[in-house]
Amino acid sequence: MIYDFITIGGATRDISFFTNEGVLLDNSHDLLRQKLLAFEHGAKIKVDKFHYTYGGGGANTAVNFANFGFKTACLAAVGDDANGTEIIKNLKQKKVATQLISKLSGDSGFSFILIDQGERIIFTQRGVNNDLHINPVAEKFLASTKNIYISSLSGKWFANLKKIFTLATKKKIAVSWNPSQAQYQVGLKKLAPFLKKTQVFAVNKDEAIELAIMSSQKKLNAKFLQDEKNLLQIIKSFGPEIVVVTAGNAGAYVYDGTNFYHQEILKEKKHVDMTGVGDVFNSTFVAGLSLYKGDIKKALYLAARNTASKISHLGAQNGLLKLKK
Repeated sequence: MIYDFITIGGATRDISFFTNEGVLLDNSHDLLRQKLLAFEHGAKIKVDKFHYTYGGGGANTAVNFANFGFKTACLAAVGDDANGTEIIKNLKQKKVATQLISKLSGDSGFSFILIDQGERIIFTQRGVNNDLHINPVAEKFLASTKNIYISSLSGKWFANLKKIFTLATKKKIAVSWNPSQAQYQVGLKKLAPFLKKTQVFAVNKDEAIELAIMSSQKKLNAKFLQDEKNLLQIIKSFGPEIVVVTAGNAGAYVYDGTNFYHQEILKEKKHVDMTGVGDVFNSTFVAGLSLYKGDIKKALYLAARNTASKISHLGAQNGLLKLKK
């Protein structure tokens, strides 16, 4: 089987708790933590309802690509527990190939998601996601795929990245990359060898600011860092073909080295859950580039539509658009 997309990253079982007792605090003096969600210290917080769902960047993006009609496989690791079995079962139901998922000894990844008035904070336990390894079987399938999408990597992520990009370069496979915290915290300079071989590199604005701060030899002021165009240009200078910076309610910004693009958010019918919006937006943008033969404007609009649809549903993999036959 030759896949259109193979996604690489996390796969988790999630539990989402809803409450309306949080207080949103303005913390704009801290560029990396501009908003805080607070609860009374020592209090017992009322939970209105809770739901079990599925998540993880590798799994979320695989489901999304499959919805657009692409032959998709997910390369991830789950534990030898009930959650691991359920994660695999869910992916099969969503038409994602699971032959590249390793079932390892230990606990599957698990996330506790706190949702207050549609906004969310995620507490995640990576479990065996930390033990993900690109084995010879995975290498064989990666060598024949058309596209690789890398999301949340942990554990021995640097060794995995080296193997992925070496293979992709040799076989001329397009790589899109939405890094996890472990990657962007090392700075652009260490990531540069990979960035030069990346077609689409996508981060949110907070991550872009952190990358810019860590990678600059001089101190950058707050006004400079708040300008998305500056962030796009800094990241683009390290080599990726296309840079995406998502900025919450301000929409998304893209730079391809020649033109800047901006896509405003589309108003959703109801604001239920923001979990997984980054995975949905970024992977839909990549899918759109394939569907629309590189048309960035069309790909951005499709990404905005799909994100708005997802936000009106609970869970990272629900409410997504599907390609009409």
